[in-house]
Amino acid sequence: MADLTGRSALVTGAGSGIGAAVARRLALAGAAVLVSDLDKDAAAKVAEEIGQAGGRAESAALDVRDVDQAAAAAQQAAGLAGGTLHVLVNNAGAISPAMLHKMTPEQFHLVIGVHLGGTFTVTQAALPLLPDDGTGRIINVTSAAGLVGTIGQANYGAAKAGVIGLTKSMAKELARRQITVNALAPLAATAMTEGIRSNEKLAEKTLARIPLGRWATPDEVAGAFVFFASDDAAYITGQVLPVDGGTVI
Repeated sequence: MADLTGRSALVTGAGSGIGAAVARRLALAGAAVLVSDLDKDAAAKVAEEIGQAGGRAESAALDVRDVDQAAAAAQQAAGLAGGTLHVLVNNAGAISPAMLHKMTPEQFHLVIGVHLGGTFTVTQAALPLLPDDGTGRIINVTSAAGLVGTIGQANYGAAKAGVIGLTKSMAKELARRQITVNALAPLAATAMTEGIRSNEKLAEKTLARIPLGRWATPDEVAGAFVFFASDDAAYITGQVLPVDGGTVI
C-alpha cells in the first residue's frame, strides 16, 4: 500500500460517491484529508467516519466555483500538514442532461462551471500551497464522455473534455515545479449515474459498452487515485487513465 503519512489532501465533492471513497482511501494510506463538498453535512459525516476508522480528517463546505471558498479550503487542507498541501483531487461535479436542441444556456454553463471552472478555481487556489519537492499531486476527474462524447449530455462531455485539456496544459506548466498533474476517467455506481442505472433501456445499452459487463463500486476506482497520489507515480504526468471496465479501449 502507498504510504502518504505526513501528507495532506483536499478532495472536492467528497460527501458521497467516488469522492468519499477517495477520501477514505487516502486517509487509510496515511494522509490527513480535508473532505469538502457543497453539502457540508455530507462532508462532515464522511470526515467523522474517517476519524472513527482511525484516520485524520476535517470537513469544509465548498462550492468549487467560489474563489473565496476555494482559497479557504486550500488553506484549511494545508493546515493539516504544517502549511503544505500535497494532494489535490478535483472531483466535484454536477449533471443537467438534455438533448442538444432542448438544452438551455443555464444547463450548459452550470455543468461547465462546476466541472471545468471548478477544477481551475480550486487548482489556482492550491498552487501557492503545493510543494516543489516532488510530492505535489493534482488529480483531476474526467470521464469517458470527455474522451468519446455522449448523447444527451453535451454540456458534460464538453466539460470533461475541457478537464483533459486543462490537465495536460497544467502538467506542462507545473513540471518545472516537480508537481504532477494527471486525470482519471472512472465509471462507478454513484448518484451521478443513477439516472442511467435506473433506466432499464439506458442501463442495458451502457452495460453492453462495458467489456467487464458491470458497474464498479466507488471503492474499486479509489485505489487508482491513491496510486497517482503516491511516490510510485512520481514520474507520471499529463496522463488520462480510464478506470471504466474497458469502456474506452
